[in-house]
Amino acid sequence: MQSSTTREPIGLLAAWGRFPFAVAQKARTCGIPVVAIGLRGSASGELRNYVDQFYWTRMGGMGRTIRLFLQTGVRRFMMAGKVQKMDVLNPWTWMSTIPDLRTIRFYFNRMRRDNRDDTLLLSVIEEFAKEGIRCESPTDLCPELLVREGTLTKRGPTPQEEGDILFGWEMAKEMGRLDIGQSVMVRNKAVIAVEAIEGTDQAILRAGSLCRGTGFVVIKVAKPQQDMRFDVPTVGTQTIEMIHQAGGRVLAIEAEKTILLDETETIRLADRYGIAIVAR
Repeated sequence: MQSSTTREPIGLLAAWGRFPFAVAQKARTCGIPVVAIGLRGSASGELRNYVDQFYWTRMGGMGRTIRLFLQTGVRRFMMAGKVQKMDVLNPWTWMSTIPDLRTIRFYFNRMRRDNRDDTLLLSVIEEFAKEGIRCESPTDLCPELLVREGTLTKRGPTPQEEGDILFGWEMAKEMGRLDIGQSVMVRNKAVIAVEAIEGTDQAILRAGSLCRGTGFVVIKVAKPQQDMRFDVPTVGTQTIEMIHQAGGRVLAIEAEKTILLDETETIRLADRYGIAIVAR
């Protein structure tokens, strides 16, 4: 194996959450140098302690990001972390960050295309590919983050909760097929909330406000056409905290298609709150 100083570096386009840290730590274990570019306002500056090189960029800094990757020898990169889609779709967000010329061209060239997650992110990947920088899936580097099948917590779903999981699963798949969202919240075989642009956490809280804390099931699945390079369903301690706060009782996720961050801590927290986690 080559040393980390001679191996080709991998780029990491980092946003909010623990996922970028997990990718950086795994790359370090494998001896792969990492050039991380953090999205200002989303990524954590602590990431610099886990990578070989760290730089900041902004929402409107696509040209800077591409230049930094090229200057540091990056020819392949991964995306990890959450970006608030409302920020991406808001033109004032882009303009207020003083976008560079490449970002402006990108924005206006795709104005006639829709802004669904897949369309938007594939457009970004295409822009990087024009410069010979290919996007790869973080799950190729970290397959151990994909959740295994089975009941992960001490408590499993009750028969009624099992019925709600089965009821909501195909609906969640259909929402994914339409590229609307990946999660639905169900109680007594009625859909309480569907994730859309607000994201899973806010959809969970909305379901809690509608159920008035009387318990519900969260179903989060991969899209039928899931591109594992981006937007892979991801859960962790934050998800469990949101479910607990909203009064939810079960988290049902898709095995081998969902990233479970900080698995030990997440399961321990769910056990403490009496929340069942099941991967199907």
